[in-house]
Amino acid sequence: MALDTFTTPISRRVWETKYRLLGGDRTVEDTWRRIARALAVVERDAAWERRFYEALSGFKFLPGGRIQAGAGTARRVTLFNCFVMGTIDDSIDGIFDAIKEGAVTMQQGGGVGYDFSTLRPRGTTARSVGGVASGPVSFMRIWDATCATLLSTGARRGAMMATLRCDHPDVLTFVEAKQTPGELRNFNLSVLVTDDLMRAVESDAEWPLVFPDTGDGGETLARRWSGSVEPTPCRVHRRIRARELWDRLMRATYDHAEPGVLFIDRINRQNNLWYREQISATNPCGEVPLPPYGACDLGSINLVAFVREPFTQRASLDFEAIAAVTRVAVRLLDDVVDASHFPLEKQADIARGTRRVGLGLTGLADVLIMLGHDYADSSARELAARAMETVCHAAYRYSIELAREKGAFPFFERERYLAGEFVSGLPADIRDGIARHGIRNSHLTAIAPTGTISLLANNVSSGIEPVYDFRHRRRFLELDGTTAEHALTDYALDRWRALRGKESLPRNFVTALVVPPAAHVDMQAALQPHVDNSISKTINVPADFPFDRFKDIYRYAFERGLKGCTTYRPNPITGAVLAPSPEDEKLCCTPDREAD
Repeated sequence: MALDTFTTPISRRVWETKYRLLGGDRTVEDTWRRIARALAVVERDAAWERRFYEALSGFKFLPGGRIQAGAGTARRVTLFNCFVMGTIDDSIDGIFDAIKEGAVTMQQGGGVGYDFSTLRPRGTTARSVGGVASGPVSFMRIWDATCATLLSTGARRGAMMATLRCDHPDVLTFVEAKQTPGELRNFNLSVLVTDDLMRAVESDAEWPLVFPDTGDGGETLARRWSGSVEPTPCRVHRRIRARELWDRLMRATYDHAEPGVLFIDRINRQNNLWYREQISATNPCGEVPLPPYGACDLGSINLVAFVREPFTQRASLDFEAIAAVTRVAVRLLDDVVDASHFPLEKQADIARGTRRVGLGLTGLADVLIMLGHDYADSSARELAARAMETVCHAAYRYSIELAREKGAFPFFERERYLAGEFVSGLPADIRDGIARHGIRNSHLTAIAPTGTISLLANNVSSGIEPVYDFRHRRRFLELDGTTAEHALTDYALDRWRALRGKESLPRNFVTALVVPPAAHVDMQAALQPHVDNSISKTINVPADFPFDRFKDIYRYAFERGLKGCTTYRPNPITGAVLAPSPEDEKLCCTPDREAD
C-alpha cells in the first residue's frame, strides 16, 4: 500500500518551501520526475528514469534533502548534504583558508564538520609572531559568525559539527563552551572519546592533556594526533583525573544537551577504509564519520510504505519489497556522485574515489506501532534489526553488481578491504562477491535523523527515533528566514483514526520521553551491526532524571558497541523544536497502563 500524496498540510508546506522548483514543479510528482530525470542522465539505459521515479513515488525512497532540492534545477548547488572539511593548519593563514573553504561549501548548500584538535591550546606561544594562542574555542566563534551571516535568511538552516580530542588541553573549555546563552549556536559539539579514556574513567586514573610538541621541553607522550599518519611526540601540559573530565562532560550534557561523544577508536577500527583514512570528525548530525574533504550522499527507505494490513493480527512488513527498492536506491545514490556539483575539487576527488553512500531507514517507530510492537520491547528491536539487515545486505549485493557493470570504487584494495572489521562480518556470499568483482561503493549504510524529509512524507516518525509526541507543535523555518509554529499529528495516529475512529489507543502508542534511556541505547545497538557508517539518534531523557543515572547512559552506550551517543534533556538554553500541543487528547504514553 503506497502512501497517498500529502495527507497532511505540513507536508505540502515542507515541499513548497524546501523542495519544490518554483516555475518547474507544479506537483510533488513533478519533483520526483525532475530528480529521476536528472540522475538517470548518468545512465546509458533510459529505463532508469522510470525505475527511479517508481522508487520515489509514494515516498517509498526519500533521498537526502539536497538531492531533492537541487537535482535537475541547473543551480550551482551540491547534491551532498554535508562534508567534513580539511585538516586545519595551526596558523592564521591555515585557519582563514579553512574558514573560506567552509563558507564556500555552506553557501552552496552543504553542512560542514571540523576537527579543531590541531589548533594549539590557549596560553601557548605562537612562535612565528611571539604572541599567545587564544585556543580552538575562540576561533570557533569566527566560524559560528560566518555561518550565521551566510545563512541568516532562507529556509536552509546552517549546520556545523565541531569535534575536539578528549586529551586536548582545552577540552574542558570546549566541553563547557555552550553553557553561555547564544554561544556557538550554529555548532553541534562532540568530544572524540578514546578507548583509553574509557579505561581511565573505569579505573579512576590520571588523564594527561597533551598537544604535539612545540619544542618547549618537558614530558612527552606519543599520540596519533589528528591530521598525522604516524604517532607524534606530544608534550604533556597537565594531568587531571579521568573521572573529573568525564563528570564535567556529563554535567555539561545533562544541563545543556551538549556536547555529544564520538567513540573515535571504534569508528576508525570499524571503518571499511581503515587502510587509508584517519577519521576525526563527522557530518553535523553524526551519522557519517568522514575523512578530510569527505561527503555525505544520503537517502532513507521509508518503512511505513511497506506495512501491510496495519493494526490487525495480520499486520506485516514486506521485506522483499524493501530489498527491491534498496537496490534502486543504491544505484540512484551512486549516480549522485557523478551528477553532483562540488564546492571544492578536493571534495570531488574524495567522493569519486570512495563513492561512499549512506542508505538508512525512517518511519521505524510508526511501523512498530502499526505492527503492534512496543518500542522498548525486544520484539521491536528484532524487527528493526531485520529491516536494517535487509537494507544492508541488499545494498552490498547490489553494489557488487554495480561494480561488475561499472567498476569498483577507485580506492578499493581487495585484500585490505576484505580484512576490514565490518566487511569481515558480512555473509559469505557477499564477501565472495567482493573478492571476485570488487564493490562499487566503499560504504553503503547510515541512519540519518531525517527530520524534514520525514515531515515531507506525511509526518512519519523520524529515522529510528520513537515518536516524540502524537500531537504537538513544531517550529518551522520559512522561506523568508522567519519561524512559524505548525500543528502536527503523527502518521501512525492519523492512520489509527482513519481505520478505527475514536477507538481507544493500544498500549504500544508510546512516546520518546517514556521509553527508558537504556531502551533507546538498545535500539541503536541492535541496528549498529548492520550500519557501516553510523547512526544519528537522540536519547531523550526526562527533566527529573537523576544525574548519577544519566552518567551511566554513555558508559552503557560504549559497552553496547555504539559509535557515538547524544542525549537530550529539556533545558532553558536550547529549548525545544517540538512542543506538546495544548489541545492534545490524552494518549496512552506508558506500557504499564491502559489508554484513557
